[in-house]
Amino acid sequence: MPSKVEGWKDEVYGNEIREHLMEFAEEGWEAIPEDEHDAWFERFKWWGLYHQRSGQESYFMMRIGTPNGVIKPGQLEVIGEIARDYARGPADNPEFGPAVCDWTTRQSIQLHWIKLEDIPDIFEKLESVGLSTQQACGDSWRNIVGCPVAGKDKHEHVDAWPVAEELHETFKGNDDYSNLPRKWKVAITGCDEGCGQGDINDLAFEPAEKNGEVGFNVRVGGGLSRKEARLARDIDVWVPADQAADVAHGMSALFREYGDREDRFNARIKFLMDEWGPEKMRQVLQDEFVDFELETAGEDMREKYTYNSGGQTGHNDHVGINEQPDGNYYVGLNVLVGRMGAEDTLELAELADEYGSGEVRLTQRQNVIIMDVPEDELEELKNEPLLDDYSPNPSPFMRGSIACTGTEYCSLSIVETKNRQVRYARWLKDNVELPADHEDFHIHLSGCTASCAQPQIADVSLRGMKTRKDGEPVEALDIGLGGGLGEDPRFADWVEMRVPADEVPGAIKNLVNSFKELREDGETFRDFVEARDEETLADLVEPEETDYDDPYMHNTKMTWYPYAEDDEMSASPAPTDGQGNSLEADD
Repeated sequence: MPSKVEGWKDEVYGNEIREHLMEFAEEGWEAIPEDEHDAWFERFKWWGLYHQRSGQESYFMMRIGTPNGVIKPGQLEVIGEIARDYARGPADNPEFGPAVCDWTTRQSIQLHWIKLEDIPDIFEKLESVGLSTQQACGDSWRNIVGCPVAGKDKHEHVDAWPVAEELHETFKGNDDYSNLPRKWKVAITGCDEGCGQGDINDLAFEPAEKNGEVGFNVRVGGGLSRKEARLARDIDVWVPADQAADVAHGMSALFREYGDREDRFNARIKFLMDEWGPEKMRQVLQDEFVDFELETAGEDMREKYTYNSGGQTGHNDHVGINEQPDGNYYVGLNVLVGRMGAEDTLELAELADEYGSGEVRLTQRQNVIIMDVPEDELEELKNEPLLDDYSPNPSPFMRGSIACTGTEYCSLSIVETKNRQVRYARWLKDNVELPADHEDFHIHLSGCTASCAQPQIADVSLRGMKTRKDGEPVEALDIGLGGGLGEDPRFADWVEMRVPADEVPGAIKNLVNSFKELREDGETFRDFVEARDEETLADLVEPEETDYDDPYMHNTKMTWYPYAEDDEMSASPAPTDGQGNSLEADD
């Protein structure tokens, strides 16, 4: 039997959702029948809208897709204006203020506190500059990710941006691919650093050479979600750039026809890969979904992959100042946990126009890049006050911090994340010293097992849980170690469970000190972890209270908004009528 969600999708899905969404927007929150909330909220995801959590009824998170992280001139200003004018909630975040833009681990943008009634105006503003929320979520092609500086990178073998753009234009809004069994995540990269993160995507195109031509090897079945992490597997296929879209069509059509529509937990291609194996996957693709002879895999460039590889020579996260092939420079700015206030976003747009071409790009590490800056403008740009907060040369603990949305807005999350990881990073910067040869140290905090912060591929992985401390329920984190990508990717080993949140910084400090004391000459942190069993590593992760101050350890799942002066559920102003006025409860 098809799952409940498949039944909802059979009734209304894809592009046709927009018409219903606009009707609800015109009539207001109360027009959505209460017994149909779940069905409509599931459908709204296709147009980039997630309903926020309990206590925040009538408010939505809106996701805007930017293929390959490319924000073209004129677009960032509109994003900032929308954040400023429409993404303001009834209470301010104490770290980030009243309205924010979140840059995501899939090179997209998320705005919060969006009211249903404002969506038509927001869509009009986005579409006036070529932006859209279409398929930013839902069971379809998601935002296509890749090397954020594609086409402007001195280390690339092939410019992957035209291919990413073709995939975006071909499959976004295409009714033939609008209703897949689950989400479909695609990565493409042409550089030698591997920053497209193809290993953790459903479908990956990675640079490879065959018969003197550089094209792409194809890998299938990666993903991190829940506790079923998989690395994408080589299916022995090489394609030239001009056939990448044909293979992408074939693979997503294969998933559409053979993916599991009865059990949503198993409705990802990684589970089909488990069942079939790469040989059968290739054969079915060849026999049923492409009309040309597939080439066997070429010579890949994976031995050159340095992105999140555990190596300690130089940086490969695109933070910093780097020369482009045309003699201009791109300037990568560190955005701690990927969150930027609306006013700062507007200032960033101004700086991109003033010093560069106006183009800004997003990375999968939640950072932003100002493109096309002439060499003689670099010093003046570096002196801009905005770069004091978003540095091109941050501390390893600042540049390595990633966090998901957390319980501030997300119904799935178990713990607070963004503000907590900001405080972790600041405390670690002031209290922990890495070995001199370690300039990168990745700490990823995910509020639950859904892995939106990609914790399995970090030096230190943090995953939201609950525990009791001094007899009281408190927020806690599982701790994993030694994950990363690169030539030989590996997932973190989970070594310590349910550590109270305020003892985690002390645990990381003790771990780093043990690493410095026990490491072999030149041994990287990742190699250090890989050489030891979980029991030994657990002994090195010694939780400890410190002077770190964590004011958010109360149960944020029981509040309507953890930063409100009165955060009891009964104090929630939601739902609202679209004008900020609370609707009376139906007794």
